[in-house]
Amino acid sequence: MKMTTGLFDHMVLQRNKRNVSEAGFTGTCAGAGPVTTTVKAGGRTVKGFAGIAVGVAARGRLKGCLKGLPVGGPYEITLKAGTETHTITDVLVGDVWLLGGQSNMQGCGLFPKLRLQADPLVRAFTMDDRWSIARDPIHTMWKCVDAVHVDLNGGVHPVKPPADWGVCPGPAFGNEMRRLSGVPQGLIACAHGGTSMSQWDPKRKQEGGKSLYGALVRRLIKNGGRVAGMIWYQGCSDANQESVNQYTPRMKELVRALRRDCGDKTLPVAIVQIGRVVNFSASLYWNSIQEQQRRLPCRIRNLTTVPAIDLAMDDHIHISGAGHYVLGRRLAQAMQALRLGRKAGNPPIAIKQVTIESDRGLGVVVVEFDNVGGQLRSGSRPTGFSIVSPAVGANNLFDIQLDGSRVRIRSTLTTPALHGAALHYGYGSDPCCNITDEAGRPLPVFGPVAMGFPRAFTPFINKLRVSEFKPARVALKLAACPSRRETGRMTLREFPDSFCNLHPEIAVRGGSNERVFFACQFTCNEAMKLKLLLGYDGPVKAWVDGKAVATDLKGTNPANPEQIKAAFSASEGSHEIVVALDTNKGAAWGIFLQLERRDVATKKLKQGVGAYDMPVMLG
Repeated sequence: MKMTTGLFDHMVLQRNKRNVSEAGFTGTCAGAGPVTTTVKAGGRTVKGFAGIAVGVAARGRLKGCLKGLPVGGPYEITLKAGTETHTITDVLVGDVWLLGGQSNMQGCGLFPKLRLQADPLVRAFTMDDRWSIARDPIHTMWKCVDAVHVDLNGGVHPVKPPADWGVCPGPAFGNEMRRLSGVPQGLIACAHGGTSMSQWDPKRKQEGGKSLYGALVRRLIKNGGRVAGMIWYQGCSDANQESVNQYTPRMKELVRALRRDCGDKTLPVAIVQIGRVVNFSASLYWNSIQEQQRRLPCRIRNLTTVPAIDLAMDDHIHISGAGHYVLGRRLAQAMQALRLGRKAGNPPIAIKQVTIESDRGLGVVVVEFDNVGGQLRSGSRPTGFSIVSPAVGANNLFDIQLDGSRVRIRSTLTTPALHGAALHYGYGSDPCCNITDEAGRPLPVFGPVAMGFPRAFTPFINKLRVSEFKPARVALKLAACPSRRETGRMTLREFPDSFCNLHPEIAVRGGSNERVFFACQFTCNEAMKLKLLLGYDGPVKAWVDGKAVATDLKGTNPANPEQIKAAFSASEGSHEIVVALDTNKGAAWGIFLQLERRDVATKKLKQGVGAYDMPVMLG
């Protein structure tokens, strides 16, 4: 007799709502007829489990369900079919969790000097399809069963990492859940570093172990098909122009598919808001992913988001081993609050409201937070907030004051100017954020949070096709838009920040007046009313789908992001924006380019990113 699914040595069986097992299992055997079981704990037969019928065997296969085994263990379970018997040892009943995402969930942290103490009642289902006591690393890629992990490693089997490497938040999560719930915990390791949401596409489930989601479902079914929930850390690989606007829809699709495949419409999910990254040029997209993750609980029921922005790192993108221990505990506490409500503790800290006040003519932004444990505090001068103004950028704060669950942010901007600005916490990809509550839980990264009237912006467009410089022989107002064939031959460039800066090239070309073209394409999932927002420091002309929408022949320094606001309508499908910039005898530097959607209802605007569709930039 051999087990195929549902019952294995050292495993944790998922309890049902009555705190007992309801574990389906399958296997192969030569015997036929009823399948019976006897269960022992501590050498004694468990009451009610002496030779009871739990299934049937026929034509070389057996199938059954072990119902009613109380939470706890360990149990020794002996199955019998005809003359065949098979004993499964050291089995627990409690809660089982899926662990998904990319490298910070896979485990890239270094072991700290004081290692996490293993709990014998917390188990992990490692990548070789075996259960054991949960000790890092639990994503044992070098032993992986599923082909996807080899394929994503360039077709080469992953090698075993150094002995001091491989900490993830899983074991700390399991230990804390065990402490909070009092029941055994099981962790099913499914993450893979560097993976994007498109690689986790549930539509690839039919590929089985050849796809990430297929491998996750295979491992789920292997262990009985029922779990208590999922913890997830992913998003870094979607912080780019091509993927950023699809993140929320893809997360919704993933959770919907997972709940369907788990047979639980309200399966709880706790995700990590991605933390810091060093030397990353596309911080606008990084912040967009963080903001979408913050807002996901409003878009997906029974989901909670846990910040990680304050945690130490072991390299430019991976949380340290000690940080993962903290993160695991935070995930467990957030999961308990999600499952049991406030009687289990506060959910993660959230924004309650943002108001604007005046202090001697200067603006003060007051942010009030929900779910704060005690008072907000910082180890030194509070840092992490930014007020980003289209006119003056983010360098305008001179004081941040903590007051209970409120923060007062004092700016050099006037009160009216604040109504056109956006509030951020954790602006950029490598901020210093040091504000927590008395329980050590950080504020979430957020922004842009519009102050005054909310608006629907794309991130600044910084990936465009750029032409060669050409003499401006034709007056700009008479200049024709290049064809798509011509723009397709331009050089694709990605600028490091929101300003598409050509000054290094312009400065060396002397004082002649030349012209350069920028082009990018976008697509709309539905008809939209849009506004082209253009900032510039030289004469400009802009076209959408070959039609001129804006011209300023007197453009000069400085470039402000919304000098031109050109309204137009876009049908469903693909479109192209082209901008011509005259170098103004060497005085011009470049452009800001952004789109605003102007036909979104106020209610949806207040819900923020993910509540409505936006144009998707194609480059």
